[in-house]
Amino acid sequence: MLRHAHRLVAPLTAALFAAVCVLQAHNALANGTTIHPGDQLSVQVYGDQTLTQTVTVLNDGTIAYPLIGQVPVAGKTPEQAAALLKERLFKYVRHPVVTVAISQLAQPNIMVLGDVKNPGKYQLRSDARLSDAIAASGGLASDIDGAYPNARISDPVGTITQVSLQRLLRQGDTSQDERLVEGDVVYVPGPVQFLVNVTGAVDKPGPIQVNQGDGLAVAIAKAGNSANAQSDLNHVRLIRTGADGKQTTQEINLYQTLQSNDQSANVALQKGDTIYVPQSKQKTNVGSFMSGFLYILSRFIP
Repeated sequence: MLRHAHRLVAPLTAALFAAVCVLQAHNALANGTTIHPGDQLSVQVYGDQTLTQTVTVLNDGTIAYPLIGQVPVAGKTPEQAAALLKERLFKYVRHPVVTVAISQLAQPNIMVLGDVKNPGKYQLRSDARLSDAIAASGGLASDIDGAYPNARISDPVGTITQVSLQRLLRQGDTSQDERLVEGDVVYVPGPVQFLVNVTGAVDKPGPIQVNQGDGLAVAIAKAGNSANAQSDLNHVRLIRTGADGKQTTQEINLYQTLQSNDQSANVALQKGDTIYVPQSKQKTNVGSFMSGFLYILSRFIP
């Protein structure tokens, strides 16, 4: 009688165990849980203690498992990883019942360097992406009027991936938000800086340092445009020397351009540009005229 009962209990226990495994895996799939490099996995094979163990997902997304060697599991749910292990163990184990659970999430250490507010090493969550690393380091250090540069991600084996921060941060293109793993180094280059010359009716005429992509308004704002300067911003002249050595002069109604929020005439500056701001011929109501414009220009000061 006892022997007969034992024969009945054993398969029932196995069936119950398998049902629980399927339910756990189904919950993981429903919750969208996926495996990442650095995660620790608890792998259980019912009835075989030698194959029940804890393994760590390597940087290449695989685990090293007895009998079957390297198994790719990164990006899979625990249910999918268990199914793959079961399939490969069929050669060595009769009717294997396999479960996989994430026992500990990875916390990759990522180095963030370059033009960020707080460069350094940061421990991020297992599914961290480039935007998480930039946020952890305090964001970009420079206020850039022009296009953002390309960030570089170097992985532990030296492979470099270029990412367009312009598309990611300004255009919201999440396809550029690369996932990071242990040992990655993120480098954000700073903007290229150069000098332009601002002359005429400004507070501090002379060489002004600007970033690549900065517009005409930035240089004038940095040179100072108080009411005392009595600037005529309707007739700003941009003097530029071309590659052929020829000099061209462009007159720009900067006040009207910015007042109408039309950035087309806020010309991007080039190294060696000279900006001439004439003095206004109208002496009346200069204060009220300038107070409005100073507010507009203040938006362009980095």
